[in-house]
Amino acid sequence: MSTHPQPELRNHTLVVTVSSNDGRPVLDRRAYESLARTFHEAADNEEVRVVVLRGLAGCFCLGGDFSEFLDATKHQKLIAAVTDLFRTLATFPKPILACVDGDAVGVGCTILFHCDMVIASDESTFRVPFVDFGLVPDAATSILAPQKLGYAGAFRFFCLGDTLRAEDARALGLVAEIVPGGSVEEAALGRARQLVKKPVAALLQTRGLLKGNTQALCDRIDQEISLFQQALQDDTTLRRLQRIARLAA
Repeated sequence: MSTHPQPELRNHTLVVTVSSNDGRPVLDRRAYESLARTFHEAADNEEVRVVVLRGLAGCFCLGGDFSEFLDATKHQKLIAAVTDLFRTLATFPKPILACVDGDAVGVGCTILFHCDMVIASDESTFRVPFVDFGLVPDAATSILAPQKLGYAGAFRFFCLGDTLRAEDARALGLVAEIVPGGSVEEAALGRARQLVKKPVAALLQTRGLLKGNTQALCDRIDQEISLFQQALQDDTTLRRLQRIARLAA
């Protein structure tokens, strides 16, 4: 069984892999907890100036673990872990870059809205099928997506569930740069190297000014999570998720 790569500090850049602890391209409760812990520690570590998020080879992240959605005994701990990660991302004080190679689905896509730059391979795709599942968006993307994509682009992306190719995602503003698949991580690390050379205080202060007040994001995260949790208690939604889980098995 494959294992989750550990965060790696390279010249003031912390490289973090988005996957489950057993090496699957999904996020389960333990993965949410691990990512939140990593970001909490990185926020306090002066050696870390930039974080780079990456996925597994050929796939960034396929979203949440459906088995946890369908098990009501796991919901309380799952919701707590998800909320902690999203609030941590919303308030993280340092630049976050993402290198996406392959599919970014569901939460594997919404976490990208908290990144300052997304660098994608030309084979990458982006999809948020929450409405199709009977769920609402997460990670405060009901605020961040209209800001980044415009209302019409966000409506199509979230409500129609359109799949965006890399070029479409760049045209809308989700992706900053597109590079060939084999060089996406090196491209992100190259941008990180540029950032770590900047005066630290000026960089963090400028980013903070650009981000603005993050309390509204945290409040929206709580609202989205509440609606998400209500949906997981709905019999129709659960049956829909069960069908999707069987098809994916």
